Amino acid sequence: MTARDLACFVAALLVAAAVTVMPAAAQQMPTCSVRNLPNPPRVMVDCGGILLEREAAAQLGFVVSERGGTQRTEMVLESGRFLIREHPAGDAQILTPHAIASVRGTLFAVEVAVGSTAVFVVEGSVGVTHRGGGGGVTLGPGEGVDVAPGEPLVVRTWGAARARALLERFGL
Repeated sequence: MTARDLACFVAALLVAAAVTVMPAAAQQMPTCSVRNLPNPPRVMVDCGGILLEREAAAQLGFVVSERGGTQRTEMVLESGRFLIREHPAGDAQILTPHAIASVRGTLFAVEVAVGSTAVFVVEGSVGVTHRGGGGGVTLGPGEGVDVAPGEPLVVRTWGAARARALLERFGL
């Protein structure tokens, strides 16, 4: 993990207030390899079976949590954009200040801006809820949702221009 990724991890811990952080001795942080990709410029991060691409400026980290007696490593995206390419079998979650995206065998992108998070699915499905809890939605291919505090979750089919604007950042 690079110094920048470590700094992102520390920043992510600060925004992960809804997650119970385990003591340092119990943490099983993923071993990550990082590779820079050109055209468009981005960073490929491979962390123990989770393969994602992120913009260089994206603030991404990991936190170990315990829910229902099960310990898990979750990704925390504080700002920027990233694309999940692969992940291990089972349920994984991506936390942002506004939303929780639950991975369900898919290719999808997340964009965090000031005051909102956008989630868009290319393949498969993703469950999305407000970070503070409440009812959720499930997105399918071509669908997205904008998550803002206090606003209802409305699933929309994204137009080609909006989807392209996000996915071009990852060479798709």
